[in-house]
Amino acid sequence: MKNQLSQIIKSSFDPYFEAPIEIWESFAEKGNMIETKKNEVLKKYGEREKYLYFIIQGSGGIMLYHNSNYLCIDLCYEGSFFGDYLSFTTHQTADLEAITFECSQLFRISKANFQMLSTTDYGRLICQIAADSLFIHKQTQQLELLTKTAEQRYVGMLDKQPMIVQRTPNKHIASYLGITPESFSRIRKKIS
Repeated sequence: MKNQLSQIIKSSFDPYFEAPIEIWESFAEKGNMIETKKNEVLKKYGEREKYLYFIIQGSGGIMLYHNSNYLCIDLCYEGSFFGDYLSFTTHQTADLEAITFECSQLFRISKANFQMLSTTDYGRLICQIAADSLFIHKQTQQLELLTKTAEQRYVGMLDKQPMIVQRTPNKHIASYLGITPESFSRIRKKIS
């Protein structure tokens, strides 16, 4: 399983940095695989994030607890990092919650092992690539929020994740787009 995991992680990272498989085997040894249930909360709001996750199979979201309500601020699918990265890096509590939307297979690495990894040359590079990919994802998301309509953002989401509606609750997609579920329903009907 570790060899298969190493191959999956390597193929996800290859567009950013092609490293020998031995590097990814070493990385895989620093963490472990877990399986989650649908709607499993991995990190509750107000707690510290203990792990950085990488989605092998499945999906999840990062939810902001605000005014006694949850707002979806990120949707994550296979081949992406997942978790409350703000809390993970600062080791502070945050009002963010990480939840899986479907049964998922995740690779997770603890804060201590992530820091240990960063003491090696390749490990430092891996940690930097992980941080860069999370930053690029967030910056792209912010730019799209400021420059595109909800409909345009949804069409873009469909291009990347054609099965998004089957895999993600509509209320979370609507929240992520910054619109009401009713508005989201109208957009879906218009696009269909």
